[in-house]
Amino acid sequence: MEQKGLDFGGADKPATAPRPAPRRAFTVTQLTERIRGALETEFFDVWVEGEVSNLRTAASGHWYFSLKDENSQIQAVLWKSAARLVKFKPRDGLKVLARGSLGVFAPRGEYRLSVEVLEPLGKGSLQQAFEELKEKLEKEGLFAPARKRPLPVLPRRIAIVTSPQGAVIQDILRVLAGRYANLEVLVYPARVQGPEASAEIVQGLRALDRVPGLDVVIVARGGGSLEDLWPFNEERVARALAACRVPTISAVGHETDFTIADFVADLRAPTPSAAAERVIQAKAEIGARIDDLARRVTAAAGLRLTRVRARVAAVTSHRVFAAERGRIRGQAQRVDDLARRAETGLRRQVERARDRLRRGRERAEAFRWDRQLAARRERLAAGRERLRSLARAELAARRAALGRGAAQLEGLSPLSVLSRGYALVWDAHGRLLRDPAAVATGDTLAIRVHGGGLRAAVTGKDPA
Repeated sequence: MEQKGLDFGGADKPATAPRPAPRRAFTVTQLTERIRGALETEFFDVWVEGEVSNLRTAASGHWYFSLKDENSQIQAVLWKSAARLVKFKPRDGLKVLARGSLGVFAPRGEYRLSVEVLEPLGKGSLQQAFEELKEKLEKEGLFAPARKRPLPVLPRRIAIVTSPQGAVIQDILRVLAGRYANLEVLVYPARVQGPEASAEIVQGLRALDRVPGLDVVIVARGGGSLEDLWPFNEERVARALAACRVPTISAVGHETDFTIADFVADLRAPTPSAAAERVIQAKAEIGARIDDLARRVTAAAGLRLTRVRARVAAVTSHRVFAAERGRIRGQAQRVDDLARRAETGLRRQVERARDRLRRGRERAEAFRWDRQLAARRERLAAGRERLRSLARAELAARRAALGRGAAQLEGLSPLSVLSRGYALVWDAHGRLLRDPAAVATGDTLAIRVHGGGLRAAVTGKDPA
């Protein structure tokens, strides 16, 4: 029987063992990235229910906290961009419902939940924020009845902060026009819904607070859900209402809706139309009230006067006052006599004054101011003509004297001598030359003759 594949000659040689596969090792970063990828892929959108613990708000605006239950906990972070949308302030021990995605914080090797939505358990976030702000402002005293100001009975200028579109402003204006047409109404247009609404409402309240002569400011909006009415639950709107120097009315929503603005304002109206009715009473109601008050005052005054008269009659009917009444009658008669004498004397004085006035008018008529004025004008004209004659004569005499003086001056002037052929000579130093010895040959001379001046030089000297 033939056997193949057996080699007994090499039985003492060891058999060759297979080599193990090389081991593959991850770096820490690679492993972390693999874990991050698995977590973010599997848990990219999860809801987690838990209790807030170790809440910390960083200077950057991010919120860091833990979510825990009876047996476990997980780190969580709420970034600043998402924290702005949270309507309530979480605190340690509060049970919340968080929505977000799992990720890995590589520097620490920790996995944590990046929260995008945070809501309290048991009630919505808006309701939680409403109750927290209400509690905060109530502790500050913004809801206190002592700070509520009464509305004026008959305002002349009111302002409304609301949307210019919609039925709210039309309802208010219609009610106001029906109750008091002479009322001046200012409307500040502002959005009353959406994220920009609260800023516009605050801006409107601050702008109207600077308008002089305002009596009432109404903040109005129609009904809606809690989200629709939320601008009137924001803190800056509440503080703007509290800081307004003019009495305010909050007319937001329907009768069953309550906002923070309702608690802060001086008066809460269940509807915008009710606000218009409360801000001013109807003209007929005011007139009826005035008439009623007038009747009550007249009746009270008549009753009081009757009582006083009865008391006076009871007192004066006593016999003690009989003698006093006689003395009073005597004094009254004396007063009548003095009044007649005073009247007679006054009439005499009036007659004498009239007589003096008549004589004065006669003298004035005889004086005739127009004639006197004409005579004065004639005398004034004659005097003016005499003054002109004297002035002309005096001017002629002065001119003759001036002519004589000019002739004498002309006769004595050295220039007249020059006209007869004489000349004046000055040396180079401007001195009048009288002696030839004062100059030397070659010196320059200035010569003045009748017709002008000459420049010359000394070429020689002649003896005298």
